[in-house]
Amino acid sequence: MADRHDEARPDESSQSKNKTGTRFTRRGFLKGAGAGAVTAAVAPAILVSEAGKAAAQETEGVMSATVTLDVNGQSHNVEVEARTTLADALRDRLEITGPKVVCDRGECGACTVAMDGKLVFSCMTLAMDAQGRKIETVEGLADGDNLHPLQEAFIEKDALMCGFCTPGFLMSSKALLDANGDPTPEEVREGLSGNICRCGTYPHVFEAVTSAAEKMRKGG
Repeated sequence: MADRHDEARPDESSQSKNKTGTRFTRRGFLKGAGAGAVTAAVAPAILVSEAGKAAAQETEGVMSATVTLDVNGQSHNVEVEARTTLADALRDRLEITGPKVVCDRGECGACTVAMDGKLVFSCMTLAMDAQGRKIETVEGLADGDNLHPLQEAFIEKDALMCGFCTPGFLMSSKALLDANGDPTPEEVREGLSGNICRCGTYPHVFEAVTSAAEKMRKGG
């Protein structure tokens, strides 16, 4: 009887193994989650390394090019990458450092230049897109040693402090006065609304623009 009872009894070692294999444990969960995370991290890399080879090879063919930039009346041949901004091309390749890169996201206006007569943020404009356009920077305002009336007014009215925003303000001011030679104070503020002065010299800037406009109307 005892033997038959023992035979009918489930094998304890086997039962223990089955329970261990199916039981949900914290350690098992963490091990499984860890393995899943590694797989999720590695699998995309594997896919990219295999499936993205063709795209990467195609990209290599257009990584750089030589473009001709017409800046302040002079042509410059410069090699740029596809991602190079006009601001970086001017500053780093041509050493035209008037446009300043401050926010680098098209918000502060310090990098403002004129392109075909229209104001653009050079930090948001690709150098390749500027080829064949007429680009004017703050360096092009003066006539030799003779400063532009706006530049003289900015000095006279103390319209600059740290100076980082000044080139952008000057370019925006010139565009404003080219379009409207006798702007009202409200029109001056509106015309320069795309430029930010972190030093807070706005009243002096507005005064300088008004003064320059008056001088230019009189032929100065």
